[in-house]
Amino acid sequence: MHEPNPTPLLRDGDATLAEQLAQRYAERIRARLLPPGARLPSVREGARRHRVSPTTVVAAYDRLLAQGLVEARRQRGFFVRERRDTTARAPSGPAPRPSPVDATALIRSMFQRGHGRSDPGMGTLPADWLDAPLLHTALRRAAADDTLAREYGEPAGDERLRRALAARLADLGVRADPGQIVTAAGATQALDLVSRALLQPGDAVLVDEPGWAVEFARLTQLGMRLLPVPRTPQGPDLDVMRRLIADHRPRLYVTVSVLHNPTGGSLSLAVAHQLLKLAEAHDLVVVEDDTYAWLAPPHAPRLAALDDLQRTVHISGFSKILAPNWRVGFAALPAALVERVIDLKLLTTLATPTLPERAVALCLERGWLRRHAERVVVQLDAARSRTVALAQAAGCRFAAPPQGLFGWVDVGADTQAMAQAMLDHGWLTAPGTLFHAAPRASSLMRVNFATSQDPKFWRAVAGWRAARTV
Repeated sequence: MHEPNPTPLLRDGDATLAEQLAQRYAERIRARLLPPGARLPSVREGARRHRVSPTTVVAAYDRLLAQGLVEARRQRGFFVRERRDTTARAPSGPAPRPSPVDATALIRSMFQRGHGRSDPGMGTLPADWLDAPLLHTALRRAAADDTLAREYGEPAGDERLRRALAARLADLGVRADPGQIVTAAGATQALDLVSRALLQPGDAVLVDEPGWAVEFARLTQLGMRLLPVPRTPQGPDLDVMRRLIADHRPRLYVTVSVLHNPTGGSLSLAVAHQLLKLAEAHDLVVVEDDTYAWLAPPHAPRLAALDDLQRTVHISGFSKILAPNWRVGFAALPAALVERVIDLKLLTTLATPTLPERAVALCLERGWLRRHAERVVVQLDAARSRTVALAQAAGCRFAAPPQGLFGWVDVGADTQAMAQAMLDHGWLTAPGTLFHAAPRASSLMRVNFATSQDPKFWRAVAGWRAARTV
């Protein structure tokens, strides 16, 4: 089997083949889909891959050199150029710590349009899985209260939504008064507000590894020291966590407790209890990201339920199940932390938009969201079965039991290199290096079960794997 050819260049277009090829690479470099230091294909490999002459590839690379996007290294090839911050700094000021991974690659890709495919590397449900009539109805009914658009919202968030969230959390075993809930512009902002409220630059933070690149990059940009804890099928490796706590005295542990990203695993009850005992003994706050709550069994152990929000923070949102663009998230907090988080929210956003918050409240109150989630779970179960079969047929294996939205797939070769090849075929993938606190080669990739059901993608993966063994 041979590696399939990438999306062909237009031979009758207005731009020359060299211009088209240069533009293709330039777009990826600027979007950081090709990160600094990444090696471009050799001239010979580029010519073969794109079905052009070596002269065309050389001309394309020359254009990238002229634009300052790549550099030529003697006898090694062409590499994406490191971009340097030209902003003047005081000589005595410390240099900013770089993000451990270029997490913006996948983020930027979320806003790109063009090929119309459902990308395996994406983190959201397909648009046609969302209930558009439900969204329209909820917004229309919320908008009937015209005062919502004429006034700033409440600092803590729409009271009606916070009451509905308290009822929802009670269903999960989490006891939270509406006064302990603060809304945010998505779960990501809720995580950021809590981090800023609890941490100072230089503090150590425990994180899952593998874990979510955006969280790694966000904490690093805040000046925190990341302490990766290996993620097992039952939860964090507690022996490693104990050693890290003894050596570094971290202030915070951030984890996805249920349907972990990227492995899909959930905390076992035994590990959850031990983790909370460890947190109590060492004055550690545990931030529980429950972003995938609506896709998970309601009985899955929540740390906030076991701890009663004493030293846990429970964070979630609705982008994964309802509407990515509404940006409605929240944090359920220990009572002593509420005002600190509200103050930070006021300084960053003043208030969150009341209209989408009230629409989410309606979806919760009337059971619309619950019924929608039940339908999505049925779809996801079927999609997961199909994707697993396709992946295994392509010679891949799952490094963790397939659960939830994401699969952690072992391809058997470097998935960073594969990601660049897949881009040439029009597929966005999420290579394993994105999910480690420090970049390293990985044969793993994360796939979204809902967007990985196209046999063409898995044939492309199989072709690429076969080409590596020739």
